[in-house]
Amino acid sequence: MASAAEQLAANINFGAFAKATELKKRIWFTLGALIIYRLGTYIPLPGIDPNILADIFRQNSGGILDMFNMFSGGALSRMTIFALNIMPYISASIIIQLMTAVSPTLEQLKKEGESGRKKLNQYTRYLTVLLATVQAYGMAVGLQGMTGSGGPAVDNPGVFFLATTVITLVGGTIFLMWLGEQITARGVGNGISLIIFAGIVAELPRALAGTLELGRTGALSTFFIIFLLLMAVGVIFFIVFMERAQRRIIVQYPKRQVGNRMFGGESSHLPLKLNTSGVIPPIFASSLLLLPLTVAGFSGGQGPEWLTAITTYLGHGQPLYIILYVALIVFFCFFYTAIVFNPSETADNLKKYGGFIPGIRPGKNTADYLDYVLTRLTVVGAAYLSVVCLLPEILISQYAVPFYFGGTSLLIVVTVTMDTVAQIHSHLLAHQYEGLIKKAKLRGRRG
Repeated sequence: MASAAEQLAANINFGAFAKATELKKRIWFTLGALIIYRLGTYIPLPGIDPNILADIFRQNSGGILDMFNMFSGGALSRMTIFALNIMPYISASIIIQLMTAVSPTLEQLKKEGESGRKKLNQYTRYLTVLLATVQAYGMAVGLQGMTGSGGPAVDNPGVFFLATTVITLVGGTIFLMWLGEQITARGVGNGISLIIFAGIVAELPRALAGTLELGRTGALSTFFIIFLLLMAVGVIFFIVFMERAQRRIIVQYPKRQVGNRMFGGESSHLPLKLNTSGVIPPIFASSLLLLPLTVAGFSGGQGPEWLTAITTYLGHGQPLYIILYVALIVFFCFFYTAIVFNPSETADNLKKYGGFIPGIRPGKNTADYLDYVLTRLTVVGAAYLSVVCLLPEILISQYAVPFYFGGTSLLIVVTVTMDTVAQIHSHLLAHQYEGLIKKAKLRGRRG
């Protein structure tokens, strides 16, 4: 059931959009920032032969580099100043969020409100710089050791190349972090998510062109391509439906009398999303499973026999790969949900403000009930994520479809689109309310 805000937003006359000057400024600022980001994905790092690097990436396709390259909008394969993209910041945010559950100091900061949130954001920035430095150094060392069919990838390896590469990559990540915060503050919101969204969507035309090229050469039939496109649309509808799904638990507040007046007695609801963990489980599961393939690819097939055997069994579409992928998604769904939602803390907050669930005693019984409901929802959410993420794997392994617009990337695109539309609707609603206030000419009473 749609909320009141969603119902109002659905009935908005978009003729009022032209009058919402503040919203138009925010949209233009967001578009300008994303254009700057896309331009940066084509500025290459100095001292690297792009042709040899492209040849090396073709040889090592199928590993974790493909996923990171998709998130970066092709910046990693072109080895540009934004090759690391915003992923160090995402990793730092996840680490800080997980640490708040095990560190009493960070947990206390989380409860302090705005001041605590600012400190946590500052810690996240420091950790982002540290992670970006480590990743940039590892990438620079790896580039120096890469050799393609035409020679080494780096023209003049050495300390100077290492220093310039690390400084450039870390600077690019910090700039994207700042740009995302500016989009959040001065744009339509969700700055970091919109940067990842822009990178994924930028790769869509290339994936479509590759699929149509297979159809032209006869590798894929026309009916299969049409079926593939219709199936992609169906998956998008399925993701939208599941991401909007929630269990609403009724919360009742008791009546209380103050003087001769009666207050309270109203009922509210506690919404529990079907997919509380979001896109974190597929990202973690893909990273862990593709790591052996990447290591084996960089070793050039000269690694130990056990590594070769693991990469054989963990290939796309292999039974062991599918089983482990589903198992890791389910594990991270339950693990991350337990981190972001604490039934005991929620039950204590309800008890503190006098709220209770009808038929459930406050305190421990409420916490057990919330944990029971959340466990059942997480089972369904884990099954939903597993189905969506396995679909592109099967297409890639069985039909060699170069259409990697699925799984994690499709989840990110759909959820970010929904959040952005909701942000625009909220700005339009705020503009309408401001207009109503101005027309009513509301004034305070004069003594």
